[in-house]
Amino acid sequence: MRWRKRRKKYKDIAPDEIFLDSRNAPRFDTHQLEGRLEKPINKKAPFFVLMVFFLIAITFSFRLFALQIKEGEAYIERSENNSLRHEILFADRGIIYDRNGDKLVWNEPNPEGEYSLRRYSSLDGLSHILGYISYPQKDAKGIFYENAYTPKTGIEKTFNDLIAGTNGIKITEKDVGGDIVTESSISEPVTGDDLILSIDAEVQQRLYQSIRDLAERVDFEAGAGVIMDIYTGEIIALTSYPEYSSQILTDGVEKEMIASYVESEYEPFLNRATNGLYTPGSIVKPFVAVGALNEGLITPQTTIMSTGSIRVENPYNRELFSIFTDWKAHGLVKVRDAISVSSNIFFYEIGGGFKDQKGLGISRLETYLRAFGIAEKTGVYGIDEVHGLIPNPEWKKNTFEDGEWRVGDTYNTSIGQYGFQVTALQMVRAVAALANNGTLVTPKLTVSGSTDSHPLPIAIETKHLQVAREGMRQSVETGISQGLKLPYVQVAAKTGTAELGSRKQYVNSWVTGFFPYEKPRYSFAVVMERGPHANLTGAIFVMRGVLEWMYQNAPEYLE
Repeated sequence: MRWRKRRKKYKDIAPDEIFLDSRNAPRFDTHQLEGRLEKPINKKAPFFVLMVFFLIAITFSFRLFALQIKEGEAYIERSENNSLRHEILFADRGIIYDRNGDKLVWNEPNPEGEYSLRRYSSLDGLSHILGYISYPQKDAKGIFYENAYTPKTGIEKTFNDLIAGTNGIKITEKDVGGDIVTESSISEPVTGDDLILSIDAEVQQRLYQSIRDLAERVDFEAGAGVIMDIYTGEIIALTSYPEYSSQILTDGVEKEMIASYVESEYEPFLNRATNGLYTPGSIVKPFVAVGALNEGLITPQTTIMSTGSIRVENPYNRELFSIFTDWKAHGLVKVRDAISVSSNIFFYEIGGGFKDQKGLGISRLETYLRAFGIAEKTGVYGIDEVHGLIPNPEWKKNTFEDGEWRVGDTYNTSIGQYGFQVTALQMVRAVAALANNGTLVTPKLTVSGSTDSHPLPIAIETKHLQVAREGMRQSVETGISQGLKLPYVQVAAKTGTAELGSRKQYVNSWVTGFFPYEKPRYSFAVVMERGPHANLTGAIFVMRGVLEWMYQNAPEYLE
């Protein structure tokens, strides 16, 4: 019965109806769902669809927040750096040579390939001239915040515009994986110009070593020396002891060594040849003599008696007096003799006057000293320098509570003492003017033609300069400079000693001069700083060592 009822509920479909539907006799548009029965959508379906879209929106919102806000700057930087990046093509700095074509500073490839490494000669005595640099600097993300070599001191700094070169720029395009897609250069780097110095590196090393060896042997704290062409002003050697290492400071790796430079009481960063100020002592005496000769206060035949001291009465109280001593009693001396044996009494009298002997006085004395460039900046290009000091009434008034200028002050100034301060470079220039018949040249560190200067004539008769030169030559032959009496070259020289310390327990030792005597070409000045008073070996032995080395290794300088 149940089977029958079920058959009644679902009647059979005739075959012709099936074929009729397959033929789509009513021509329904099946693409528009015509002729099909519609089935109602489940009521929960819109909710589920809405939830899916909501979850997708939330997910995209969080991701957008992360990309745009939380990590936005990082992705911007990554986009700029990795997608289209501007890279610096570092230019090599110019090579620095000495006068003989030997490399003093050059470049070396860097394994990292970003910029070249700066390399300095290992020869002694060059660092104060050459100076040093620092390399381009990166931040923690590898981005250059200093996109050039930074010169710090010396030639590297003063000639930076010439030797620096010009950086180039390269654009690199990378894909999201960091692989390079394309590279192109907007501009190529331009290497800096090379520079030829007037320095002879081997002469410079020998001068430095001679200063260092004497300092270590007899306990001088420091020293400096200069050798210069008296006609062109070209500096053949200019060195200062102690020194630092240009290579160590440029590399910046040896932190302990760098700290030792900074903390050293001997100031290795100070270039004593141009920035060290020293009391000159007797090396100014030839210039005082020239002034007195030029003013007609003495002649080459004038004699002055040196008994070992002179006594000067106080003009306001004749019971009071001051005594000014010589280092020994020399007897009757003429101007050449006075230079040769370095008589203090002679120069006291021609400088400040005594009894019947008229003196220059402090005003004219200062005028003649400055005419030779003493205590004046030399104008050297390529390295820093300082002024010196010649004591005068204005200086004393501004310096001391009792500012009255007395004749004794003129006496002491006449022999290079009191507050007198000069540099070695100033004195080598002054001696050059004495040797070349009165032309004040400007020292320079490059070969002729690159930074030519205009020499200044000094208004002094050449015959007076000749007397001073003869006195300096006599000092080497029979006087106190006999340490430079050599068979292979004739030298003219003047030594000087300045006492230091509250008990005068230390001295600075000087020697200045020129060579060859008959046909002068080079002047020199050496100062040894703060040695023991009892020591008898001074700066003259530094220059002797250099001349002996020249005779064996560079005889062209002695011809």
